Amino acid sequence: MIHPAIGLTDDACKQVSQKLSYLLCNEFIIYIKTLKFHWNVTGSDFKPLHLFFEEQYEELLQIVDDVAERIRSLGYFSPGTATEFLKNAELTEAVGENPPAAAMLTLLLHDHEAIIRIIRKEIDATTALGDAGTNNFLCDLMERHEKMAWMLRAFQG
Repeated sequence: MIHPAIGLTDDACKQVSQKLSYLLCNEFIIYIKTLKFHWNVTGSDFKPLHLFFEEQYEELLQIVDDVAERIRSLGYFSPGTATEFLKNAELTEAVGENPPAAAMLTLLLHDHEAIIRIIRKEIDATTALGDAGTNNFLCDLMERHEKMAWMLRAFQG
């Protein structure tokens, strides 16, 4: 059956929504980790890193909102609890960890790289499902993460 409003089958909408929900869970984990590092960074680079992490978590919060709204545009409800995010994410929190600033940068870089790999896989899946809208959305999202990863690398020197 074709979803009458957007020209995708109900199955395609369901599959894409599930993939986006998985992505959303991972996006929320990196958002929380970045926020934690913003609060807890110390050292001689405190001020620039504190501001840098703030820029990154604000971008990630917008991404979280965008992904959740994309799920809703396909007719499904998005996950929205800490339990759902933790249960369904590949990324992990930095529970009990307050690493040095350099390690914070490395941990966040690895998380962005993991999300980029997830997005690349889902770009292929949305192409196969005929969802050009979500495909375009994911391509743009991947570029945003690639830029944030580049900035993390640049901060490391």
